[in-house]
Amino acid sequence: MFEWVYFSRPDSRIWGQSVSVIREKFGRALARRHPAQADMVIPAPDSANNQALAYSKESGLPFGLGFMRFHYIGRTFIDPDQSSRGPNVRMKLSPDSAVVAGKRIVVVDDSIVRGNTTGKLVGLLRKAGATEVHVRIASPAVVHPCYWGIDTPKKADLIASENSPERIAELVGADSLGYLEVSDMLEALGDPEGKRHCITCFNCQHPTKS
Repeated sequence: MFEWVYFSRPDSRIWGQSVSVIREKFGRALARRHPAQADMVIPAPDSANNQALAYSKESGLPFGLGFMRFHYIGRTFIDPDQSSRGPNVRMKLSPDSAVVAGKRIVVVDDSIVRGNTTGKLVGLLRKAGATEVHVRIASPAVVHPCYWGIDTPKKADLIASENSPERIAELVGADSLGYLEVSDMLEALGDPEGKRHCITCFNCQHPTKS
């Protein structure tokens, strides 16, 4: 499932379906599931661009580019320790205060793993002058490690494994936080019963016995 959520390029096709189109469906479903009283929707670049734009269209809130991204920093969620993840997030993303200052912001991201990146994003937006920050995640909560090829941390390090969305919002400093539901994700993929996709990281149900 993480190919749809994060890893694949938006211009890819998986089993005949466009990744960008599916991510737009995620964003629209997220807007219906978790609306927000806000002034602007921005993506956590670049993997949530399609989802954020779709959230904007579905909700009627203006779309903006609140972050500039430095493209030579790698994926921070797989950095080996917090001492390297924090500085890398700050180096990778720079908020545009001209866009976000004085506004209630919805920031749409593709997923939360440890929560460190999300906390940094929220902090950067507040420092840039955002009056409220509402986090919306265009995938379900990651509550279980992946044993089939994705380098996710152990369960104890997954912020959603032990915390409710309300508690995670407190931990990352957001005014609110909402996830896409598993049912919404599978419906967008045309697989409502979840027979064609592995979603172990979202529901702890293993697709194999061994």
